[in-house]
Amino acid sequence: MPISTDHLKIIEQRLLWLSHWMIHNANHIRPKVDGIKVGGHQASSASMVSIMTALYFSALRPEDRVAVKPHASPVFHAIQYLMGNQTREKMENFRGYGGVQSYPSRTKDIDDVDFSTGSVGLGVGITALASLMQDFIAAKSWGKDVELGRMVALVGDAELDEGNIYEVLQEGWKNDLRNTWWIIDYNRQSLDGIVREGLFTRIEKIFDAFGWDVVRVKYGALQRAAFDEPGGDRLRAWIDSCPNAEYSALTYMGGAVWRQRLMDDLGDQGDVTALIEARSDDALAELMENLGGNCVATMAEQFAAIDHNRPTCFLAYTIKGWGTPIAGHKDNHGGLMTKAQMAAWQEDMGVAVGEEWEPLATVTDRPALKEFLQEAAFFSKGRRRYNDAKLPVPSISIDTSREISTQAAFGKILDDLSKGDSALAERIMTTSPDVTGTTGLGAWVNRRKLFARAVQNDTFIENRIPSTAKWNFDPEGQHLELGIAEMNLFLLLGAAGLSHSLFGKRVIPIGTVYDPFVSRGLDALNYACYQDARFMIVGTPSGVTLAPEGGAHQSIGTPLIGMSQDGLAAFEPAFADELAVIMAWAFDYMQRDGDDDPDERTWLRDETGGSIYLRLTTKPLEQPGTRNDDAFRQGAIDGAYWLRKPGPNCSVVIAYQGAVADEAIAAAGVIAEHRRDVGVLAITSADRLNAGWTAAQRDRARGNPSARSHIESLLEDLPRDCALVTVIDGHPATLAWLGGVAGHRTIAHGVEHFGQTGTIGDVARHFRIDKGALIESVSGLTAGKMVTD
Repeated sequence: MPISTDHLKIIEQRLLWLSHWMIHNANHIRPKVDGIKVGGHQASSASMVSIMTALYFSALRPEDRVAVKPHASPVFHAIQYLMGNQTREKMENFRGYGGVQSYPSRTKDIDDVDFSTGSVGLGVGITALASLMQDFIAAKSWGKDVELGRMVALVGDAELDEGNIYEVLQEGWKNDLRNTWWIIDYNRQSLDGIVREGLFTRIEKIFDAFGWDVVRVKYGALQRAAFDEPGGDRLRAWIDSCPNAEYSALTYMGGAVWRQRLMDDLGDQGDVTALIEARSDDALAELMENLGGNCVATMAEQFAAIDHNRPTCFLAYTIKGWGTPIAGHKDNHGGLMTKAQMAAWQEDMGVAVGEEWEPLATVTDRPALKEFLQEAAFFSKGRRRYNDAKLPVPSISIDTSREISTQAAFGKILDDLSKGDSALAERIMTTSPDVTGTTGLGAWVNRRKLFARAVQNDTFIENRIPSTAKWNFDPEGQHLELGIAEMNLFLLLGAAGLSHSLFGKRVIPIGTVYDPFVSRGLDALNYACYQDARFMIVGTPSGVTLAPEGGAHQSIGTPLIGMSQDGLAAFEPAFADELAVIMAWAFDYMQRDGDDDPDERTWLRDETGGSIYLRLTTKPLEQPGTRNDDAFRQGAIDGAYWLRKPGPNCSVVIAYQGAVADEAIAAAGVIAEHRRDVGVLAITSADRLNAGWTAAQRDRARGNPSARSHIESLLEDLPRDCALVTVIDGHPATLAWLGGVAGHRTIAHGVEHFGQTGTIGDVARHFRIDKGALIESVSGLTAGKMVTD
């Protein structure tokens, strides 16, 4: 669509007003309940308004996707409100219960959010990895009809302090990144101060080194016109040499101060004096504040000039708080206009009292503007949330006739899938941060190849050098190899897990990582779950069972992460058949999108689905033989089943999760020689047990006495004086809560400190998660109390 500068300028002013009024209303007009500032980042919104106007109303197409700078959320919501995609009620309740969100949210806002933002830097990085996913899909026979769009990030300059951004740059370079725009709001102010002088000169070199085009947008149309006047070259030189802090302070003080300073520095140079004196104070201030990022016409021209798909970084110079009374002030990041300032500004903006929420207030030719808005390409297809049909899950089984670890079983299950031709296997994308071979993905990759847009053959194979790994890159490849950066892993899983919504093509993403290093990418994992991305993360090897590696490679707290992370169902199976059952269920669970109604059998909310976390181990276990009964299969999914059902006079139950199964079973065998009816509870998911229990408690409190969770059903027949002895190769709190379900005494075994190096037996004894420690704890039980060491 041809650029209409007049219309863009009108829209810019409307968005500037609406975004700021929404914040002002929340802080100064809406009744306060708790007396604290609501906030809303007026200045950070103002610096972005020209950029976002040009982007949304002249540059974007429906297939493009945007991650909006968190602090520009009010402008985004104002855009959607102007287009009829957001309600006044929610705008009036900005940052209130049920109102528009502080930062754009895919799951909580009703308007068309492409990527949630909020944890700074992550919204930037995910756009590059979404572009890689777009290429991954478009290269497949089932994705040929995908229209390639640009993945766009609106970036606060302070976000460039985040290290994950530079990890993404490197990953993009390795994978030949394209169709990605990062637009940097270079207002040179952050929460605590002014951005250091010359910083972006260095950052620009980093972008250049990784193959990005860098477009500096420093001067607006007014400034460029002034530079063409006599003396304009010296004005330009003065602007270029003015320190960031000084430019901000002069902006805040206004036209008269600008005049004095420019006359002091340049006023004896004849033609420069004429250039300055030809303008009123207001016109001079407008000229000096007309930086490229605050000039909607300039931004539209710069966007339109890009005629290639190379990754591009726009460095848009802006004034923080541009166009408002708080422009340039050092404290304006979290600052707000006062009531007096807003009243004066409202008069200056020409908004009549009573028309503050009118989308087209101040617009004289409303039919013409409405026609322009209707022709905006980005909005032409309406809400751009897609979906794709669910993929049927093929039968998944595994040989349980030999000792095997859950990590090896995971690799075998994927290898079996790779040999088949199921639609599900065709859509699986695996990825790993440089630990593919050591986390069980090797056989899958050998059969399904690595992804690249161009074929790259394995030199070792071509030269007949023996190797277990076949590293063939191909557009049809289904493994996307990453460097050692767990943040990138979870951002890629987040992007891949949104493919059905972003691109209309369902992908089944599976990522593997050393379990202790889940914590390295925890911010990005939380971010991916917050967006309701659907993926499977496999943490392996896990626990101190990885004994020879020592404490740095032994995970302790990851089971608690699995329990506490919203949107993630965490499992830790001990046996291969449990894993097979769980993975078959998980592939379906990842694709669910139903109503949020509880399952009355477990009281979990499984209808909506989510992501999956499997905590696996390298420790081989003797398998329990073939098991196909419904109680086992359903119990493995629900979180627990009786491996050894307790009798009516049970005094002890051993409850275990994961790799310590053999220790728990052996201990129960010894204890049963002296105590009757000993039970063994096999727990596959403390997360799902706990979630079902708390959900049932909530529902009973709301007046539904029939609500009953799976764990309550399992424990209901135990005698009141029965003791629970729990054990896990992880933090003991993972299972310690079981005593609260029915009031049973509980002794929790687990790991609370950094590990030791040694054999599995040595380390298990050190942490008292071995057979002997469990027997000792049972021996310490007396009729009325629990004796501790």
